[in-house]
Amino acid sequence: MTTVLASDLPLPKIGRGKVRDIYAVGDDRLLLLTTDRISAFDVVMAETIPMKGAVLTQISAFWFNELEGVVPHHMITADTDEIIREVPALQQHRADILGRAMLCRRTTVFPIECVIRGYLSGSAWKEYAAQGTLAGEKLPTGLVESAKLEPAIFSPATKAETGHDENITIPRMREIVGDEVTYTLESMTRAIYRLGEELAREQGIIIADTKFEFGRDQDGRIILIDEVMTPDSSRFWAVDDYVPGQPQPSFDKQPLRDYLDAERRAGRWNGEAPPPPLPASVVEATSRRYLDAYRRITGRELKI
Repeated sequence: MTTVLASDLPLPKIGRGKVRDIYAVGDDRLLLLTTDRISAFDVVMAETIPMKGAVLTQISAFWFNELEGVVPHHMITADTDEIIREVPALQQHRADILGRAMLCRRTTVFPIECVIRGYLSGSAWKEYAAQGTLAGEKLPTGLVESAKLEPAIFSPATKAETGHDENITIPRMREIVGDEVTYTLESMTRAIYRLGEELAREQGIIIADTKFEFGRDQDGRIILIDEVMTPDSSRFWAVDDYVPGQPQPSFDKQPLRDYLDAERRAGRWNGEAPPPPLPASVVEATSRRYLDAYRRITGRELKI
């Protein structure tokens, strides 16, 4: 399978994120192309991670299919041959888009990351440990790291173009998008997480937290967009290894993070771009971790 650091398709490119390249398909559709770029600690690595783009696209496609009838969403198809039938200009670029492209409805995106936390981890744990709060709002006392939060906490954030998103309160979210949209986005976020957490648990995965994005389509409907419950947008833990009161090993970039942490501690990297070169063993271990996440979530091997 072709490994892609950056794409160059015969369509108008309208955006480029850390991982995705976004192309316009007419006025009402988008092609999301997920590359094999990888970032850690807000720095994009020079190397690619084989199969990563396909894993992210196909996990999202799996969830979009599972969510039919639960919430409306933007996916039209993630099948490469169907995409080429819809967009004949891509006929000569099958290898470049194979498994990693998704044809989607175009929306006006809300400037909010809809984060939901079922467990107390990451930045939420740091804030709670220091102040007993999450996004400035009080949580019960006596919680430990990785504790299950019941009910799950809706914790919106503003979308940052670079660096970390900033956690905000729900009243602040209402100021940005209004009461009605805030209520709808929180309700949809909870419905998606409820279904995802239940199905993933059956496959031996805890979705500790995740984030969603929403947009308004040309008919005025609020729909789910972007990626859904992938290793890049979520914190996945193994059910069998879960022990509250400590950090949990996670199913994403852990081999990469561990390597970069070691380089930083050894004084060989200052934590900023450019990053150190990645050994082949780290690239391979990270690729395996993504493929394992796909296998566990969907219950099948990734076949492209």
